[in-house]
Amino acid sequence: MSSDQKLVLASANVGKIKELQALLGGLGFTIVPQTDLNIPDVDETGLTFVENAILKARNATALSNLPAVADDSGLEVDYLQGAPGIYSARFAGEEATDITNREKLLDFLADAPADQRTARYQTVIVYMAHANDPTPIICQGTWEGVIAREERGDGGFGYDSLFHVPEYDCRAAELGNSTKNRLSHRGKAIAALLLKLQSR
Repeated sequence: MSSDQKLVLASANVGKIKELQALLGGLGFTIVPQTDLNIPDVDETGLTFVENAILKARNATALSNLPAVADDSGLEVDYLQGAPGIYSARFAGEEATDITNREKLLDFLADAPADQRTARYQTVIVYMAHANDPTPIICQGTWEGVIAREERGDGGFGYDSLFHVPEYDCRAAELGNSTKNRLSHRGKAIAALLLKLQSR
């Protein structure tokens, strides 16, 4: 793919943009965050990660006339029957921050025993060539972990400082970028997307 081909990244989340730009580097596109093009966020009215990712990708490509990539991600906690799920970014309300979301999660899990704190990050990545693309590429990734009782680490974003990675015995927020990108839900979804785009 030509490096002069632009690809719009349908996100306004600074942490997510940084992560996705690093992961998408292998595509050969010039990655342009939608904020650089003054494209507003679309209302996430879907009931699933897939629906919301499609909404975001379609909005970005329709307003830019460029191909677009969007992801919708969230944290599923078994003790909370899959919550916060698609509402992860606004778990603590419309004005939620990463801090208030983590505080609310800890409150909800205050009485959860250790063996019931299992959780996973989920992401769905969607690539759309244009707004009327009838066959968008959809890739999914999962990262299993456990919600810890206290925060550790100053890397990452979202729930990373609470997301314990058993195989490394640390929080996601304590992992180096290259390790996190290899293990993470987003990294797995992007790897699948790269394979599908390269075979087009």
